[in-house]
Amino acid sequence: MPYLRREGDVFIVHLGERGERDTENRFHPDWLSGMNTILDEALASEGPAALVTTGDGKHYSTGADLAWCAGQPERADWYLTEVQQLFRRILTLPMPVVAALNGHTFGAGAFLAVAHDHRVMRADRGFFCFPGVSLGANYAYAAVAMLRSRLPAGVAHEALVSGRRYGAADALAAGLIDATTEPDRVLPVAVEYAQSLAHTRGPVLAEIKTALHRHAVDALQEPVVGYNDHALIRRP
Repeated sequence: MPYLRREGDVFIVHLGERGERDTENRFHPDWLSGMNTILDEALASEGPAALVTTGDGKHYSTGADLAWCAGQPERADWYLTEVQQLFRRILTLPMPVVAALNGHTFGAGAFLAVAHDHRVMRADRGFFCFPGVSLGANYAYAAVAMLRSRLPAGVAHEALVSGRRYGAADALAAGLIDATTEPDRVLPVAVEYAQSLAHTRGPVLAEIKTALHRHAVDALQEPVVGYNDHALIRRP
C-alpha cells in the first residue's frame, strides 16, 4: 500500500509499501483505494501545498495489476474506470503535482506520470514506456486522450504505436519528462520544485488545469464500457 509523509509544504506519496524496496507498485484495487485516501488527506490540509509521488528501488510503477485483472475479467470496466478516476484526480489536483521517477515507469504507471504537472527522472537507468502494443493490450480511450492532451502529438503517437523504451536522455529529448538528475537527487529535486510552487495551491489552479485539458478531463469522468468484451491482454 502507498503511504504519505510531509516535508514543509510538500506531501510526498511513496507508491510502495513502507520499508519495502523494488516493489513494482502495480495498481491493485486496494492500492487504488489507498491512493484515493492519501489524496483526500492532502486535500484536507490548509495553506500552501504541493504533492510529489515516487517509488523506491528499481521501479516507479509498472502500472495495471494484470494478474488481478486476468483473474476477474468481468470487472475490467470497473477496474479501468477506477484507474481513470485516479488519473483525473492527479491531472486536476488543486496543488502542484510532481513525479519523482526513481526507476522503471511502464504502462499505467507512465500514464500516471504524464498526468502530473512535472516529471523528474533519474539519469543513469530506468525506462519510460507504454508497452501495450508489444503485449497486445489496448488502452482505454480516455487514457489516450489524456496523453494526447499532455504531450506533443508526434511524441504521443510514437510512444504508443512503437512501445519504445525511452531512457532518461531520450525521454527528456522527446518531452516525456521535464528534467533528469542523479539517482540520489531525484526526490530532492522534485520536492524543491514542488515547494517552489506550493503557493499556487487552490481552486484557481484546478480550474486552469481543467480548462487546459477539458476534453481529457471529460473523457476520464466517463465510465469505461465494453472493455471486457475482449481480453485485457490479447496476444497477436
